Formats: sequence, structure tokens, C-alpha cells
Amino acid sequence: MARYLNPKIDLVFKRIFGQHEHVLKSFLNAILPLKSDEQIVHLRYLSPEQVPLIPERKRSIVDVKCTDQQGKIFIVEMQVEWIPEFIQRMLFNTSTAYVQQLPKGVDYHLLQPVYGVALLATDFEKNNPDQWYHHYKMVNIKDTNKTIEGLQLIFIELNKFQAKRFRDRTIQHLWLRFMSEIDEHTLEVPSELLAVNEIQEAVKLTQESAYTPTELSHYQEYWDVVSTEKTIFASKFRAGKVEGKIEGKIEGKIEGKIEVASNMLKEGLSVELVSKVTGMSIEDIQAFRDL
Repeated sequence: MARYLNPKIDLVFKRIFGQHEHVLKSFLNAILPLKSDEQIVHLRYLSPEQVPLIPERKRSIVDVKCTDQQGKIFIVEMQVEWIPEFIQRMLFNTSTAYVQQLPKGVDYHLLQPVYGVALLATDFEKNNPDQWYHHYKMVNIKDTNKTIEGLQLIFIELNKFQAKRFRDRTIQHLWLRFMSEIDEHTLEVPSELLAVNEIQEAVKLTQESAYTPTELSHYQEYWDVVSTEKTIFASKFRAGKVEGKIEGKIEGKIEGKIEVASNMLKEGLSVELVSKVTGMSIEDIQAFRDL
């Protein structure tokens, strides 16, 4: 019985989508909001992944960059962990790719759209359990049919998609089922996934037997690093919440003392008495009174 690796992890993700153009083409045509005359016919890989700006998450992101026959650029990211700052990161990366198309002296009309696609293994919008596909582009606020071509961002929440238990056999759903369902616990791959040639090939590329012992060691190391980063981030988050509570209590006490001191001074009580009651120094009360 074949054993499978998780396609969300960098080694496997890049083996599938970073080395097989026809597989990536099938995937992008399935998940992107492209019109019929915009479908990708040919792909060419561009520069390797950009280093994330957030150190604790540098191993949680994997990306593949390519361009099609019309010059449109696609940046596809697999984000194992998600934090809101990644929106700015994606916007920065897509904007950079858009600007870098234009050498000096070349006309602006030659600029082609850039698509940033993020597959997320964690929640993007926690308060919206039914929406798993998020598409952003520049539109006229009053007339959303009017758009400006340039940058488009697509966020796909794999956990929410899987939770919906979609069994539609659209190519989009089949690809997202592959990304959602295949992992180390997979015993049998659904026949409907294997019915699509490119997905069948992607499944073969997740089989453990396709990797050397060194690559499998790297695979496990990746999981360990991501787990460590997640633990560090969670620890910092908890520490920040505790610190915030402490600061909030201190600020609350100070504000309470100031309010009491202010009321006592308004009643004409002496600075010395106000100091004794509130515990504030005479100098602070005098400075407060003289404002």
C-alpha cells in the first residue's frame, strides 16, 4: 500500500507545482477567476521564492512564480500558518512583480496583470465559516463592474473547503480536494481525483517512495521547524496578552487615582490630603492641578 506525503509542505509542493508546468497550468486554470479567453496555454517559471519579511514564519510559506503566454504573472503560495500581516506581504510581492515588468523607457501599456494566490492551511477569516474563497481586485466602489487591471489577490482556505465536504466533480473542487485531503493518513485516494490526469500525476508525486531518505529527512525537518515556529508565535501571543492585561490594570489604577484626585481638588481639599488619600506624590498632584 502506497504511503503519501502532505502536498502543503515545501518539498512536496515544489516537486508537484515547481517542476511540472502542465500540472501547475491545470491547477491555475482550475482555481483562478479567468475568463474562457484568458485560460493559460503555456507557462514559464520565474525566479525562486522570495524570503518572507516575518522571521518566525520564514519556513511557513512556500511559493512558485510563473508567467503565461500573454505575460500575466502568477505567484502561488502555500501558507501553512497565517497571520494578518501576510496580506501586506502578498500585496508587496505582487506589486514588486508588477513594477519589475517595466524596464526604463518601456511604455506602460505593456504591463500585464499579476495574480497572487495563497492556499491557506489555517483560517483567513475566523468569523465567516462559510466563505473559503476570497478574491480581491481594484473596483469602482459605486459600480463594481468597472475595474482597473493590475493586481489581484486570491486567498483559499483549505480547512473551510474541506469542512464543507464538497463532492462536486468540478476541476476546481477536485484540485482543492487533493490539496485538502491527501496527507500522511491517506490510505486510499478517491477515484474521482485519479480520473484527472494532472491530479493523478500530482498524487504520484506525493508518494513517499518518490523521495530519497535525505529528502524524507528534510520533509520531517520542515514539519519540526513549522511546529517550532508555531509554538514560538503562540508563546509570544500569550505573553503579549498577559503583558497587555497587566498594563491595562496599571493604567486603570492610575486613571482611577487621577479621577479621585481631580474630584478632591475641585472640592477645595489640600494637596497634602489628596496625596495621602490617593498615594500620589505631592509633585505629581501639583503638576496635575496646574495643567
